Amino acid sequence: MSKAIELVFDFVSPNAYLIWQPLKALAAKYDAHIEIIPVFLGGMHKLTGNAPPFIRDAEVKGKNAYAMLELQRFVKKHQLTKWQMNPHFPFSTITLQRMLLAVEPDQRIALIDTLLPPIWENQFDVTDVEGLGKILADNGFDPQDLVAKTQDPEIKQQLIDNVEKMVERGAFGIPTIYIEGEMYFGKERLGQIEEQLAG
Repeated sequence: MSKAIELVFDFVSPNAYLIWQPLKALAAKYDAHIEIIPVFLGGMHKLTGNAPPFIRDAEVKGKNAYAMLELQRFVKKHQLTKWQMNPHFPFSTITLQRMLLAVEPDQRIALIDTLLPPIWENQFDVTDVEGLGKILADNGFDPQDLVAKTQDPEIKQQLIDNVEKMVERGAFGIPTIYIEGEMYFGKERLGQIEEQLAG
């Protein structure tokens, strides 16, 4: 039986984009499957007292500059050369996260594959409703149906519940990964994740 990689995910995190393809490659290498757990990172930060690193570390001399250096090293190592910082960051992804919950679980990877490149390669503004609809339709999704479902009270509550459950489980940021009960935080844990999958 293949191992499950539980990925706590929000489109707003650049690190969610950066870990996505390397994590998919590891899943394929070790015949594991990725289970997406959509959360709203803003809600997670509120519950945990966490904040985006570039805000949290703004007053620490040299720290954000070093973080960017490490990011560029990661981009080079994993050949993620299309990555660009989105000029609209930070942006609200609550609608996108509800869309992830609205599709069937086995469609979540396809939806992530559809939306991550426009956001983190082409600097797409997620508030562009018409543009978002075109991207979804061009990739086989029904934008009107998805948008309607984002207003479903059950979908809204499920997103809230996911945040609370993941915080209770120990998550405080994106990306958080669980494999066989073990928690890993951050794209820098790919080596440890591979060891877990190989074991």
